Amino acid sequence: MASIEASNPNRALTDTRFSDLKPPLSEPVLEALTQSGFEFCTPVQAATIPLLCSYKDVAVDAATGSGKTLAFVVPLVEILRRFTSPKPHQVMGIVVSPTRELSSQIFHVAEPFISTLANVKPMLLVGGTEVKADTRKIEEEGANLLIGTPGRLYDIMERMDILDFRNLEILILDEADRLLDMGFQKQITSVISCLPKLRRTGLFSATQTEAVEELSKAGLRNPVRVEVRSETKSLNDSSSSQQSASSKTPSSLHIEYLECEADRKPAQLVDLLIKNKTQKIIIYFMTCACVDYWGVVLPHLAALKGLSIISLHGKMKQTAREKALALFTSLSSGILLCTDVAARGLDIPGVDCIVQFDPPQDPNVFIHRVGRTARMGRQGSAIVFLLPKEEAYVEFLRIRRVPLEERKCSDEAPDIVPQ
Repeated sequence: MASIEASNPNRALTDTRFSDLKPPLSEPVLEALTQSGFEFCTPVQAATIPLLCSYKDVAVDAATGSGKTLAFVVPLVEILRRFTSPKPHQVMGIVVSPTRELSSQIFHVAEPFISTLANVKPMLLVGGTEVKADTRKIEEEGANLLIGTPGRLYDIMERMDILDFRNLEILILDEADRLLDMGFQKQITSVISCLPKLRRTGLFSATQTEAVEELSKAGLRNPVRVEVRSETKSLNDSSSSQQSASSKTPSSLHIEYLECEADRKPAQLVDLLIKNKTQKIIIYFMTCACVDYWGVVLPHLAALKGLSIISLHGKMKQTAREKALALFTSLSSGILLCTDVAARGLDIPGVDCIVQFDPPQDPNVFIHRVGRTARMGRQGSAIVFLLPKEEAYVEFLRIRRVPLEERKCSDEAPDIVPQ
């Protein structure tokens, strides 16, 4: 497997313009980029787009917030452009992502570029809606590009013989580590088995695991690995494979841990929110019940009156989740209380701080949670609450190249212990 290391990943942009990429992008795509406000590439875009456009498979190891959605949307559209008149049910491209929200976001990002293709019909396939509605729409309108979650894609492919995958050109697996973490390996394997081997495949992941490596071996043909590092090392460094980055997180992200007893956590959380009322904050809890509980408690505290406090978790109806996400996205400041349903891939603009009221057991989940801030070169902060017995968590993360600094408990925390 060849390897390319993208330099200066902590800079939001490189000096490379989209118009400078080789092979050159089409005029309609360049115009869509300009209209969307994109002139210069991020490191992952500058490294990945030319490879996919040159019919190479890629395995992209990039931190969250690096601009990787556009890194596969642009070449996907350019590849589909080469086929001027696909038949109505001839599927030319598939994008798979782990959650409904992320699939919807990818679809939204891709729309201005897909609209430059005269005869390509995109279809968003996610849970939360009747599968019969999807099959009916595909039968009536056709579908050439499928963007969706593994479960719904697998379901549609099982039900609909009318779809023709024999000439599929490109498959994108986004957030591949999360796809496997969430137990979608069977569906992913089944989807891949239905596709032609002579296709382009892009695998995008923020963390590399054994399962991702196995998926790469099974689904990609002689891929080029693109590695976007938080600190660039020479490619000639013999130790680069083991210590190729000083940190798994962007240098613009400041991560702290606050150690306190369980009965002091509520007061410390409220103190933190009082002191950062003008910020846009995401708070992660372990369970949906915790989100519901704090969603009731916090708005009733006099010190937090007037703050926008929004809840988001997996047991909410799809329409409620979409409404909550859209509302928080539109805010310049506010608080989102959530579980890991929102932890991966979502590009929520302007998030200043990530608070983890409960630390995740998996360090990869920690990395993806804090990845909601300090995106595209912006400054951001993150705080994780730890019990005294969880002190080893700090060293555990440090070994995984996620450095944490200690934050002292506030002596000014209000005497608030919700019952």
